[in-house]
Amino acid sequence: MRVTGYAAGILALALAGLPALTTVKVAAGQDKSQTKQDQTPQSGQTLKSAVTVVNVFATVRDKRHEIVSELTQSDFKILEDGQEQKVAFFSKEVNLPITLGILMDTSGSMDRILHAEQDAASRFVRRVMRKNDEAMVISFDLDVNLLADFTQDSAVLERAIRRTVINAPASGIGGTAGTIPTQGGGTNLYDAIYLAAHDELASEAGRKAIILLSDAEDTGSRLKINDAIEAAQRADTVIHVLLIRDFGGSQGYGPGVASKMASETGGRVIDVHNEKTLEKAFDEITDELRYQYVLGYYPTNEKRDGTFRKIQVELQNHSDVKVLARKGYYAPRR
Repeated sequence: MRVTGYAAGILALALAGLPALTTVKVAAGQDKSQTKQDQTPQSGQTLKSAVTVVNVFATVRDKRHEIVSELTQSDFKILEDGQEQKVAFFSKEVNLPITLGILMDTSGSMDRILHAEQDAASRFVRRVMRKNDEAMVISFDLDVNLLADFTQDSAVLERAIRRTVINAPASGIGGTAGTIPTQGGGTNLYDAIYLAAHDELASEAGRKAIILLSDAEDTGSRLKINDAIEAAQRADTVIHVLLIRDFGGSQGYGPGVASKMASETGGRVIDVHNEKTLEKAFDEITDELRYQYVLGYYPTNEKRDGTFRKIQVELQNHSDVKVLARKGYYAPRR
């Protein structure tokens, strides 16, 4: 698997992660609708253009927060920058492999809850991991430490989760230190998300998510919240935040930060006030990851200008449900 390396351009924010889209070569005279069945032009045909297919994963819940799993393609409507797009591909996904980044806050404010975090995260790994799924474990406090790179072995992940300790250097817990220099102390939340998305998840395919256990207060990162969000968006990674509060941690700007990171990437924030709600939060995230709709469309804006395109997923004739999906993607460049 990839090893987190110290890229010289990391602080310049030269994000090079691939957007969540597929480029399909279309032969001259071939209709776009044929590309799903046959994406390879016949011998002798001339390639006309590269067609971009934008893929969107969506989760739908009702007023009781239950998963809605019986919708059809006709129920969905997609807009890009306000313009309606034609849904070309649609499926319900339950068994598509998932790639996870489990990020555990090990700063001083987590001291009272760390053991409960370890227990719940371990059970989560055992429950959610299926064949072909992969996950990694990262802890963050004064530094960002990769405790387990991507693996399908839940036992390896559990051992990494159990190795988390409060404010320990990477050398003391068998991890790989983060690649962004620290500023002398604090909780490096934004750096951790950036490294997880940009250095690790960007090159992975399929459904991807960061599961963040934290009070969402950053006091030491070199990077900013928008850098972390952009890295997740470019890597097509959803951020789910288990917002840990009322365990003696501070009550500052964390909730607003958590809400911004989740909403901008299509994830959720679940308030965690005690060990019972922590267990429930993991159960909800498990359902969220497993029961999703996949929608694909050919954007009417075919410019390859690298700009951010806003996506809005709506349900027609269903006013009592809520859709969770990413808010946009970065178009490819020429």
